[in-house]
Amino acid sequence: MENEISADEMETAKPEELPEPTYWPFYLAMGIMFLAWGLLTMWEFSLLGLILIIVSLVGWINILRHEQ
Repeated sequence: MENEISADEMETAKPEELPEPTYWPFYLAMGIMFLAWGLLTMWEFSLLGLILIIVSLVGWINILRHEQ
């Protein structure tokens, strides 16, 4: 076959640098959950969810900005 590549011609895969683990995506998901739960029950849960969403986005974006 003409498309086969020999083992000598293959390049080894270079590992990508992964970002450091963080809890901000978890807090963002909790904020979205509280916001949706508050729409079904009480407005206080929606307010808590909105605050959690804003705080987690600010924290997560701040980490991403200073990562490089």
